[in-house]
Amino acid sequence: MLSLRKLIAGPGSSVLSSLAAIAVGLLAGLAVLFVSDAGQAPRAFGAILTSGVSNLKEFGQVLYYATPIIMTGLSVGFANKTGLFNIGASGQFIVGAFAAVFVGVKGTFLPAGIHWVAGLLAAAVAGALWGAIPGILKALRNVNEVIACIMMNYIGMYLVNYLITKTVFDQLKNQSKRVADAANIPNLGFDAVFRDGTIISSAGGGIVIALALCVVMWAVLDKTTFGYELKACGLGRDAARYAGIGENRSIILSMVIAGALSGVGGALLYLAGSGKAIDVIDVLAAEGFNGIPVALLGLNNPIGILFSGLFVAYLTVGGFNMQLFGFAREIIEIIIATILYFSAFALLVKGALEQLANRRAALPERGPAKEANPSPGAAPDTGEGDES
Repeated sequence: MLSLRKLIAGPGSSVLSSLAAIAVGLLAGLAVLFVSDAGQAPRAFGAILTSGVSNLKEFGQVLYYATPIIMTGLSVGFANKTGLFNIGASGQFIVGAFAAVFVGVKGTFLPAGIHWVAGLLAAAVAGALWGAIPGILKALRNVNEVIACIMMNYIGMYLVNYLITKTVFDQLKNQSKRVADAANIPNLGFDAVFRDGTIISSAGGGIVIALALCVVMWAVLDKTTFGYELKACGLGRDAARYAGIGENRSIILSMVIAGALSGVGGALLYLAGSGKAIDVIDVLAAEGFNGIPVALLGLNNPIGILFSGLFVAYLTVGGFNMQLFGFAREIIEIIIATILYFSAFALLVKGALEQLANRRAALPERGPAKEANPSPGAAPDTGEGDES
């Protein structure tokens, strides 16, 4: 039983569960392809598996699509470490994106080397403020953070649409204006590397910032007292309170940091220099919700989230090329959804097995009863009573 407990609780078991979920998701996608068009299914599946590395331009697109979902995945995963489900990453993402675009359009008076930094900081502050509201409601009034975050998603979407039309609106395209060139994050020479002939990918310095923040969040959670307090609060709030850890403070700060990470994700997408603008439409930002499977697949670990974000982006690029064979891009969504469900199922099974192993380990071991050895010189007990 001890070996079973070690196998279940070992660090490799969670990684294996994620890999198994990925395999099941890919098989489900392959099955859908064969049902749709068996003749083109092998070539389309091959495109899913190989398009992301078919050339440097396509790999650059993987980095581009991975950047925002790594940030929203960090946001969801960081909050989960404190026992909170931050489903509000979409609202925090779009509010941060608007703050970055507003600074990028209106802040032309700023020096070139500071303009994009100001946009990032504005996005972080806006996202932090948007994340703080559900955190404060949870900490002070015990309002369920899921309900509060869902409401803040829609409030953020409609507020950003309104603010765009009043400040940085391009009426011809029904979207925000393009940011100034100085507001774009430095390319760091990615355009010279990630290209296919004259076709340049959209990759830029944003992926470097996302990578750096993954390392920072890992260090905060695993190497600092502050991170220990946040995780302790997530594992057991009553025990954390008994140990003197401020429960309300941890909840609020966790949501503030999570909101800032999502907000920065919005800035990294719209200040990437790809010419992307915020469309004024009544649709929640998909990048926020895509952060949920990224965090779950990455086991809420910042380094795991980095790789899971790259994997989901890899599938996204493969989905674009899969359409060349007549298949709908939604098949990629089916694959990602299947991976998400099986990841959650694997974690549930692991938790059940851990509880079973712990209960069995708590039972006393059964064995043959051993008679007590009499002390030297003691007369054997004949079972006869004393005569009166």
